[in-house]
Amino acid sequence: MSLDIPKRKLTVFTGVSGSGKSSLVFGTIAAESQRLINETYTAFIQSFMPSLGRPDVDSLTNLSAAIIVDQERMGANSRSTVGTATDTYSMLRIIYSRLGDPHIGGANAYGFNDPQGMCPNCEGLGRVSTIDVDGLVDRNLSLNEGAITFPNFTVGSWYWTIFADSGFFDVDKPLRDYTEAEWEQFLHGPESKVKLTQFTLTYEGLVDKFRRLYASKDLDSMQPTLRAAVERVATSMQCPDCAGARLNQAALSSRIGGRNIAECAAMQVSDLAQFVADLDAPEVAPLLGNLQSALDNLVRIGLGYLSLNRESSTLSGGEAQRVKMVRHLGSSLTDLTYVFDEPTIGLHPHDVQNMNDLLLRLRDKGNTVLVVEHKPEVIAIADRVVDLGPGAGQHGGAVVFEGAVAGLRKADTLTGRHLDRHQTIKATSRTPTGYLHIERADLHNLRDVSVDIPCEVLTAITGVAGSGKSSLINGCLPRNHADVTFIDQGGIRGSRRSNPATYTGILEPIRKAFAHANKVKPALFSANSEGACPECKGIGLIYTDLAFMAGVASHCEACDGKRFTDEVLTYHLRGHNISEVLAMSVDEAHAFFTEKAVRPMLDGLHGVGLGYISLGQPLSTLSGGERQRLKLAIEMASSTETYVLDEPTTGLHMHDVDNLIALLDRLVDRGRTVIVIEHNLDVIARTDWVIDLGPGAGHDGGRVVFEGPPLALIEAEHSVTGQHLRKRLADRTRRPD
Repeated sequence: MSLDIPKRKLTVFTGVSGSGKSSLVFGTIAAESQRLINETYTAFIQSFMPSLGRPDVDSLTNLSAAIIVDQERMGANSRSTVGTATDTYSMLRIIYSRLGDPHIGGANAYGFNDPQGMCPNCEGLGRVSTIDVDGLVDRNLSLNEGAITFPNFTVGSWYWTIFADSGFFDVDKPLRDYTEAEWEQFLHGPESKVKLTQFTLTYEGLVDKFRRLYASKDLDSMQPTLRAAVERVATSMQCPDCAGARLNQAALSSRIGGRNIAECAAMQVSDLAQFVADLDAPEVAPLLGNLQSALDNLVRIGLGYLSLNRESSTLSGGEAQRVKMVRHLGSSLTDLTYVFDEPTIGLHPHDVQNMNDLLLRLRDKGNTVLVVEHKPEVIAIADRVVDLGPGAGQHGGAVVFEGAVAGLRKADTLTGRHLDRHQTIKATSRTPTGYLHIERADLHNLRDVSVDIPCEVLTAITGVAGSGKSSLINGCLPRNHADVTFIDQGGIRGSRRSNPATYTGILEPIRKAFAHANKVKPALFSANSEGACPECKGIGLIYTDLAFMAGVASHCEACDGKRFTDEVLTYHLRGHNISEVLAMSVDEAHAFFTEKAVRPMLDGLHGVGLGYISLGQPLSTLSGGERQRLKLAIEMASSTETYVLDEPTTGLHMHDVDNLIALLDRLVDRGRTVIVIEHNLDVIARTDWVIDLGPGAGHDGGRVVFEGPPLALIEAEHSVTGQHLRKRLADRTRRPD
């Protein structure tokens, strides 16, 4: 592939899922730009940077510095909030340090991550953990008998050794017989130096150590078994001293316009923007202007319903990307390359125009803007479109169109054919067999919402971002209906060895098929067992630590990256070895396998639009939408009666959306109840029932503004979703054959 991309223009990359868009934009252009920038640093600095390999490309010329604004979650640090991530809270702290009454000190005095401002009880977290000691220990046992029952503290473990060899306790004495002083030392310390055989370590009490290691960490980052153990022992509650405000009493006493800084951080961003606009303080006018601009950008980008104290880890992928975008809108740097990964994910059509305006603003500042996107509304504003395909996987990877949007509309590509396709709306809806009832829901911004969700039909939950969709379905539905299966876009737990074959379970029957055909043990065909290459341990890569230079991952020369021993690769199943089979796409495997144990899952993967991914592809390379569809393929083989899918069209091309709708229809026709939280108008138009929330976001939402079939939605005057659906149906005309 050879390509010229115009600088200081907005270029949109389109194509079906798996056609190579991300490989080109992120894996090649952005990756090489970042690698070249990293090489300008000293070897010592590079040792702290991630290792970036050279992309598989002959030449890349005239690159500018690339800034990637992707959908990666913003981390699990509970001290990171929307305010800290966008620097708006930092600006707010400075303003309070100048205008706050009474004056209590500098900006640090208002920082919940600073000892000067944080609440001393919760240390700025806003919540404290109550520890159930009996969940940590068995008082009837001694240390030698395993009195500490929490995982990672078993007899002989490193943590256990610190207690046992500290000299403070009789290791054969049951905990119930400890004196009051011994019990206090055991649970709470105080900290002291302990001399072990080869090391001097710091001793701390069991409760203090547990709180530091586990209770103060984000549970979602833990392995499931450890997370369950922590939840049994620690109960989180709002800090009684600061009432969740995170700050000490001095910081909370200082006010501007009757509000303290915690109250400002808890306000909806759109309301805070108005509060800041009303402040008249010439001495901090430039700072107020910068804060006002940042808050207005958050509103303009569709995030006005958030608050500055919202933890970053709770943001969706689309929200996280838009929060990152705000930082760059106020930057004075120009002539950069900004790379966006579907920036409209999670946005209602009502908010897409605002996103388009922001992309154009970045371009007009003299930057090159590259956008991977599927939505026709974004494609329409492009200066240039690069359409990849013609298909996915091995059938993609080629430029099938390059030029202006007008040319794409006439091009005979999947994107061109779908761009102006006439959309129809379902005229006759299925008849429900019953209802799932939600009564008087008031979670977050919901306002006494009562709805009946019809059974054995396809229902769409719609509304602008922040209107209360997730609160209603993900938060309230499980309270009364525990048998509902939720399929989200969250990460899939697993190591770098995990792939679709291992995650779906089809590797087991594949190994057995190879073993039966060759009269050998199934374990030989596992890269995690006997068949693994001894050099790379079945990973296919050799990771080399170069001390002060960045580490390098290279193909294992012993197995040529195939992961298995030479002996294993001599065994074949219908002419293919295990490495070749794992390199097959789902569609190729679908045509290859006749084994009954493999076929159903391959059918499911093909049905959810994942025919292009390979069986041995690392799970870490899958997008959020691909992860969701992988989970759906697995759930389809279960006896689940009710599914909830959160924006299942994420990452899907218009052509793939048609396939997804057909899949959901098949599920409903089998007697399943399917609920989708969705913004895609093509999906909404083809559902049986729509529940639209709004009318706005945050405190302007939380109400049901429409319930009924999509045909009636287009006539609903007070529904923003209905207005855009009506416009979509009116704007699109059928392409001539």
